[in-house]
Amino acid sequence: MQAHCFLHGIGPTSHFMREAARTLRIPYWDWSITPTMPPEVNAPTILINGPNGILNVVNPLYNYTFHPQPSDAEFPPNVGSNGGKPVSSYHSTVRYPNVAGQSQPDRANLQLQANSAALRTLTYQLITEQSQYGPFSNMGFSDDRGGRYNSIENMHNAIHMMVGNGGHMSNIPYSSFDPIFWLHHANVDRLFALWQAIYPNATVTPQVNAAGSFTEDPGTTEDINTPLSPFHSDNSGRLWTSATAWTTRKFGYTYPEIVDWDVDSSQLTSNVKARLNALYNPSGSTSQRATSTSASNSLQLSPNSMNAQWFANIRVQVSSMTSPFFVHLFLGDPPADPASWSFAPNLVGSHSVLDTSRLSAAKPEIPITLFGQVPLNPALLVAGNSDLAPKTVVPLLTSRLSWRLQNTDDSPLDIGRVSSLKIHVVGQAVKARATEEAFPEYGEMQTYKEITAGKAGGLGVNDVPD
Repeated sequence: MQAHCFLHGIGPTSHFMREAARTLRIPYWDWSITPTMPPEVNAPTILINGPNGILNVVNPLYNYTFHPQPSDAEFPPNVGSNGGKPVSSYHSTVRYPNVAGQSQPDRANLQLQANSAALRTLTYQLITEQSQYGPFSNMGFSDDRGGRYNSIENMHNAIHMMVGNGGHMSNIPYSSFDPIFWLHHANVDRLFALWQAIYPNATVTPQVNAAGSFTEDPGTTEDINTPLSPFHSDNSGRLWTSATAWTTRKFGYTYPEIVDWDVDSSQLTSNVKARLNALYNPSGSTSQRATSTSASNSLQLSPNSMNAQWFANIRVQVSSMTSPFFVHLFLGDPPADPASWSFAPNLVGSHSVLDTSRLSAAKPEIPITLFGQVPLNPALLVAGNSDLAPKTVVPLLTSRLSWRLQNTDDSPLDIGRVSSLKIHVVGQAVKARATEEAFPEYGEMQTYKEITAGKAGGLGVNDVPD
């Protein structure tokens, strides 16, 4: 950006253009509020102000073109795109590619829109309820989760899969070549910073990294002092750790919701809670709670403001997976055409399981189970179920909740090929927040095995939930 301004920024506006480029920071895409890709990333070219008027230039946010074309040695062949194309076959990054290798942003946006209420529910529920770093941070945290299968990684993976869907974003080792990666990860960083401001005493807890990394052996226990390779904190070779990189203030930036100067920690927490409520649950106070389900859009029905929350919990062992896939949940039978599953009218939500080939190659003696969650409230409200009591919800879900697995080329995936898949339903009572600076009070998660018993991939009555 700075180079572009110095190249074209001549004339009376050059000083302002160069200063703007110098102070520019990576923008974030809040997919919980804007559930489609920003229009600025979807056009191959873009109009900008030049020294002699408007210029039509190649849009650097649309894709990245490789120089030179990566080889199979650099991008190992893997089946991840439509038609079975390896990512190394693409000259530029692609999103939800068709069989001709062309990006399909409209289809990616349809998937994102179909999951908009689910994403907002997951965002609000995670930050307002989960105060422990382990289950908040990752899908692989396997200690007692108390029925709370959501994590920031769960939502992070959903965006990667729905945007990429066989393109570079859904292939994690290559995803950062797509410019939208940076807008997405800036938002993940923002959500993490919001959580830190709300729970200032939370800290990294030790956890075994079963898969290892480029600089760590599989089975290494990581903690707050584990070096974050390859990020150096100085010129002497020292690496950042979670302890030394714990706040954004150290790096000289913040986010609109986190005004962390001239306030103490307690006031900052209250302020951030109020901003979070205003963004993701504006109707969530006792006096504002939604009572009507006449609207067709589940976001208008305030799924975060009801007196109960229902979720589908999903877990799968890495050893039983060979490629990325979706778990789509429906109320009723899915459409006959699998290509429409991810944005079907009766879609409840989609759970994303990213490519785990690196995890599968880790120590086999250390089993890795991934946990994820899909909220059911939005779909229940759209279906006209304002009564979220178990006596109403349990029989409805028992008869109507179904699911299908799907590859990233839109083809169906046989559930039998993912033998470790287990899906079950949990619910909890919710007491509305008392003030704008408070959060709801959540009851314990209750498991309802009868909803999924007897269904392929469903938790049975004799199975253990966690």
